[in-house]
Order: sequence, then C-alpha cells, then structure tokens
Amino acid sequence: MSLATRFMRQAAIALVLAAPLFEAVPASADNGFPFGLEMTLDAGRQPGSKRVPDLEIGDNGEAILELWCKGGKGQFSVAGNTVIFVAGALEDRACPPALAQADDDLVAALSEAATWRRQGDLVSFIGTRTLRFRLNTN
Repeated sequence: MSLATRFMRQAAIALVLAAPLFEAVPASADNGFPFGLEMTLDAGRQPGSKRVPDLEIGDNGEAILELWCKGGKGQFSVAGNTVIFVAGALEDRACPPALAQADDDLVAALSEAATWRRQGDLVSFIGTRTLRFRLNTN
C-alpha cells in the first residue's frame, strides 16, 4: 500500500472518529433564557377573548404580561435552569369572571414555576403545571 493511500485512509478514519465533536451545536444564546424577547402562550383563545397570553421579557428580567383579558408587569430572576417569577399588580380591565379566573390561574402557575427549559423556539416554565410559550420570531 502506498504512503498516500495509507495517509488518506488514516485521515478518513480520524475524520469519522472526530465527526461527533463537530456536530452543529446551537449557540448558547439560542438555548439561553429569552431575555429581551417576546413569547406567546402555546394555547388557544378563551371563549370571549380574541387574545392569547403574551410575555415580553426585558434584558434585566422585567416582564410585561398581556393575558386573555388582564395585563400587568412582573419580574423574572434566573440562575441556571432555576426560575422565579414575581407578578406585580394586574390591571383589572372589567374582565368577565371566567377570563379573570383564567388570567389569575395563569399568573399563579407562572409564579409556581421552579425551573425552565428552552428547546429552540419553545420555552417551558415547569412547576405544578407546565406552561409552554413560543418565541415570537417574526
């Protein structure tokens, strides 16, 4: 076997063995907490509402919530995959009782979340109930 053939074979073997090290790995920002981004709850509309809850999270964790009827502010604190959400006062916009309750339940579930996970454009807040939000990428 010639020297060139042996070299090519060894190079091919090295490439095959090293290939897993060069797999496409998303940038850490793509999997990081969505500071500075807006996202929409992965849920349908409630009867009597044309809206779907939306979160806008600022660069420092400040949040603006637009729910099925109510709206307000809050604050996210994040360390690794641990998350704490503290809701501020919500504006009571003369909501029908069912929508007001759905909004209150959503804020309570978000406040009970202890961890979070991001998979591409989906962000999950995990606590007694898992809430999935889709990043608004358009």
